[in-house]
Amino acid sequence: MAVQPFKVEVPDSVLDDLQARLERTRWPDELPGTGWDYGGNMDYIKELVEYWRTKFDWRAQEKLINSVPHFKTEVDGLDIHFIQEKGKGPNPIPLVVTHGWPGSFFEMHKIIPMLSDPASHGGDPADSFDVVVPSMPGYGFSGHTTQRGLDVLSVGDLWAKLMSENLGYSRFGAQGGDWGASVTAKLGFSHGDKVIGIHSTSVTRPTPYLGPGSREVNAAEQAVMDKREDWQAAEGGYAHIQGTKPQTLSYGLNDSPAGLAAWIVEKYRTWSDCGGDIESRFTKDELLTTVTIYWVSQSIGSSTKLYYETQRKPWNMQQDEKINVPCAIAVFPKDNSVPVREWAERSYSVQQWTEMPSGGHFAALEEPELLVEDIRKFFRTLR
Repeated sequence: MAVQPFKVEVPDSVLDDLQARLERTRWPDELPGTGWDYGGNMDYIKELVEYWRTKFDWRAQEKLINSVPHFKTEVDGLDIHFIQEKGKGPNPIPLVVTHGWPGSFFEMHKIIPMLSDPASHGGDPADSFDVVVPSMPGYGFSGHTTQRGLDVLSVGDLWAKLMSENLGYSRFGAQGGDWGASVTAKLGFSHGDKVIGIHSTSVTRPTPYLGPGSREVNAAEQAVMDKREDWQAAEGGYAHIQGTKPQTLSYGLNDSPAGLAAWIVEKYRTWSDCGGDIESRFTKDELLTTVTIYWVSQSIGSSTKLYYETQRKPWNMQQDEKINVPCAIAVFPKDNSVPVREWAERSYSVQQWTEMPSGGHFAALEEPELLVEDIRKFFRTLR
């Protein structure tokens, strides 16, 4: 399928149905005084749903979404939605930027203009990029998978084809966080003939080789592994159910917009550098635009299946394997897993390591200026 222009236009009937469902929300009970300890706090979720019902303007957000060029194309039989904003500079580097869960292409709306048109945002036009932001299969306005087996590493292979065969870029860079970091790592590992460098905010995958002949794990690395184990026990329930019984979960989340909002928004609060005050980092409009994208595309069920497939295909490095393309790691202090450089260097060819002063898991929304400057700095060395 050729690349075709695409515009986000949600039918009125879908929005009317959403409005009716919000009005009929059946609320659960809540233990008094528990705040967010048991999950989504009732008072806040009620406040957010009431705003969604009475004040949130999807059409205004739709206009913002459509302020950059959207397209669709077919890659290996899958209908892929993506943004492509051409760079305004003398020699833009093509850069594919990949979101994670529970994010979407919208997560990048602040950094796209800064990367593509740096001169209009206090930067040097020589740092411009052709920015490509795809929706992963089963997310947003990309097609849903219809067969088993599409894991996060497969998405990396899809993006290599998207960039080289569908969009005609012989060489390009890659950036990502969350699942997008895994996609980016796979691009660097398997497609080094096309990828000039990778920039990531996470190094949770791949698992490095730790067998005979490897360097002994030091105290700092062991502390990271211990913290990850503790985090999984305290916060990883969502990943366990999405990785084992995503279909069962999808019935409730695909049917109840309030339930969907609670499932997603609790993660934005827990995983961000907000100190417990979610709106110190995200506006209601930003949160609800993300939730509404999941709702109108009915993609929550298909998005969670990526956990099921990926958990069945762990990525473990073998002896002497490494991601050999140049790599930059931006470490945000309130991310779910905060790595140390020596751990990253087991699997990645780390050329740039930046420990940020603030920010969490959703770097492109929380700290867009810090993220963009780090991306510019890294790829400046590869131009």
